[in-house]
Amino acid sequence: MTDWLGILAQARTPRPELKGRVLERALAPRRRWPLAVAAVLALAVAGSGWWAYRTIDALTAERDELASRVTAYEDTVSTFIHGSSTQLIQIPVSTGGRVGAVTIFADSARHRWLVRCDGLAPNARAQAYQPWFITETGMLTAAVMPMDQDRPMVMALDMPRTGGRVMGAAMSIEPRAGSTIPSGPMVFHRML
Repeated sequence: MTDWLGILAQARTPRPELKGRVLERALAPRRRWPLAVAAVLALAVAGSGWWAYRTIDALTAERDELASRVTAYEDTVSTFIHGSSTQLIQIPVSTGGRVGAVTIFADSARHRWLVRCDGLAPNARAQAYQPWFITETGMLTAAVMPMDQDRPMVMALDMPRTGGRVMGAAMSIEPRAGSTIPSGPMVFHRML
C-alpha cells in the first residue's frame, strides 16, 4: 500500500531488548493450572450440591413416611386404649425373680389385642415367651416373643379365626422357635 495521503509513519526496527522481551513473552509456556483448579473446584461444588439435594430429598421422603406411620400407630393405640369396645386386663407376673405385668387391651370390635409386657426377665438364649389364646376348643398360639433386652415389649395380635370364642389368655416359656402346645413353665393363665 502506498502512502497516498502522506500520513503513514515511517516503519522503524524495534530496539533489540524490546524485541527480545516481546518474543520471550510470546514463546513462554502459559500457566493454565489456575484455570484447571477453578474448573475442578466448580465441578466439586456442583457435585456436592447435587449430592446434598438428592440426600435431603431422600431423607425428607423417609421422614414424611415415618411421620405418617407414627400417626397411624398413635391412632391405633388411641383406638385400643380409649375405644368403647376395649377391655383392659392387667396380669401381674413373676419371672426370673422379678415382678412385672402383662397388660392386654382386648378390642372386641376389631378382634385385636394390644399386649404390653413390663418387667419380664429377658429370655435365656434358646427360649422365648409365647402368649396363648384360650379358646373353646383349646389353646392356640398368639405369637412368639423373644425378649433379649431388659425393656418393655409391645405387640398387636389378631384374635384367632378358628377355635371358637376366646375365653382367656396365657403365657408360657417355650423354645425360641415356638411350640404348637404349651410345654414349658407357665408365666400366667387367666380366664376373661
